[in-house]
Amino acid sequence: MVIEIKNVSLKIKENRILENVSLQCEKGEISGIIGRNGSGKTMLMKCICGFVHPTHGEIQVHGKRIGKDVDFIPDAGIIIETPSFIPYYSGIKNLALLASIQNKIKKSEIEDAMERVGLDPNMKKNVKKYSLGMRQRLALAQAIMENPKILILDEPFNGLDKEGVLDMRKYLLKLKKEGKTILLSSHLSEDIEILCDKVYEMEHGKLDAL
Repeated sequence: MVIEIKNVSLKIKENRILENVSLQCEKGEISGIIGRNGSGKTMLMKCICGFVHPTHGEIQVHGKRIGKDVDFIPDAGIIIETPSFIPYYSGIKNLALLASIQNKIKKSEIEDAMERVGLDPNMKKNVKKYSLGMRQRLALAQAIMENPKILILDEPFNGLDKEGVLDMRKYLLKLKKEGKTILLSSHLSEDIEILCDKVYEMEHGKLDAL
């Protein structure tokens, strides 16, 4: 089991955000969470990544407990909420800065990631001039560029046109065949039903398998 969530609850002040959530994700599998905005999907993903610590329960990734054995999820590409980039830099310059944190990949691998999501790495346009769909493609490029084993994708199709959605679906299915473990959320059931091996519905912080 790559990701295992056991009875996770989260309470912030008097608000119960997550309630007794359990979930398992296996290698080479796409798991999907559908739910309306505010249902708790994003907060659950933040807990999985180690950005927020649950009040109760346990999250393990590759057998390591998030927040105890490791601070943050290891070897993962992440998109959570609206992606932020330096607006007056080009797409490739933004990705190069992010890649320099771990210094694991070369410029050619960054360029390849951009091309795989349909962006031209030689484009000089600053990110502030990107459309919402282009920003979303750039976010996916940053998530995949270091070839992580896990992808955590919160509403990855936001802002994409119909062609862009079809392209992303094909690409995610390709990554699944390569053995990646993918957890994605969407408020659109079509995305989830087409892509996912396991489907869960989240409402008012509670998760149920469909």
